Amino acid sequence: MTINIGISDQHREQIAKGLSHVLADTFTLYLNTHNYHWNVKGPMFNSLHTMFEEQYTELWNAIDVIAERIRSLGHDAPGSYAEFGQLTSIEQAPSNPPKALEMVDALAKGHEAVARTARALFDLLDEANDEPTADLLTERISVHEQTAWMLRSILQE
Repeated sequence: MTINIGISDQHREQIAKGLSHVLADTFTLYLNTHNYHWNVKGPMFNSLHTMFEEQYTELWNAIDVIAERIRSLGHDAPGSYAEFGQLTSIEQAPSNPPKALEMVDALAKGHEAVARTARALFDLLDEANDEPTADLLTERISVHEQTAWMLRSILQE
């Protein structure tokens, strides 16, 4: 069945590819955050454990919204570790958990990376008149920038 939502096939494909990168970054950041939630240690354990749980829950909910936008554009959403590994700009958390403040730093950088990946799509979204995706990414960027700020604040003395 043909899709006729007012966005050309070419634009829908390009947007879906861009969103696939956002999805991969978000999923990788989710995994890293959940990993750090499980493995954080030290004097800040309770506060970081709780904060990481809030963050990975928010990321988990965002994954579905991003994937469903890709589907609504008529394309398959990536869904395997292999695909995410090829599409993400975020490094996977190391197998030996870092120290608590190194976790905070890595997550702050991860949130900044997702914001950059999402922001890179706006010229294309403007050209395609894709307001729903622009709205979605505007909200995601806001969440990632605020979370990065909060994480960076922990690192300041």
